[in-house]
Amino acid sequence: MEIEVKVIPSARKNAIRQEGGRYKVHLTAPAVDGKANETLIKFLAGHYGVRKNQIEITKGLKSRHKIIIIKDI
Repeated sequence: MEIEVKVIPSARKNAIRQEGGRYKVHLTAPAVDGKANETLIKFLAGHYGVRKNQIEITKGLKSRHKIIIIKDI
């Protein structure tokens, strides 16, 4: 499964909501040293009920707009 995500770092709480064809994910982690990406992977793994190694950021590693692939869902 491939999803398009817009990440909002340094939010008050972790949350996800769908807007049109993409997801907006609020993360408590700052966008420093890849912390937001790590938190995004952990959060999505918990949300979809998969392991962290099944989630891969394929595009937008240093951007707020990302393409995520979730394997075996």
